Amino acid sequence: QVHVVESGGGLVQPGGSLRLSCVASGSISSINAVGWHRQAPGKQRELVATIISGGSTNYRNSVKGRFTISRDYGKNMVYLQMNSLKPEDTALYYCYFQSLGRTYWGQGTQVTVSS
Repeated sequence: QVHVVESGGGLVQPGGSLRLSCVASGSISSINAVGWHRQAPGKQRELVATIISGGSTNYRNSVKGRFTISRDYGKNMVYLQMNSLKPEDTALYYCYFQSLGRTYWGQGTQVTVSS
């Protein structure tokens, strides 16, 4: 069984920074992609950033230049460094791992950007 747990969310003022962390535990191997999605109230879940096998990264346009995704392969961890945060970044952020045709999701961590 695989468990995915996010952490690092919180309340931050506009222009501030947060670093989200995510760890996958259990029997998981051959991970071909990891990443972050987010969902704001009343909106659909959307891709924020992803790393695919080989190390290529992909970001949604609205976070390019502000967010950085990284991965610790040995520890099955994924990070999302978020700088210059805006109120529109407020959402529940979900981490995922893709392995052998399955996607494992965490429960999410809330990020609120407000003055």
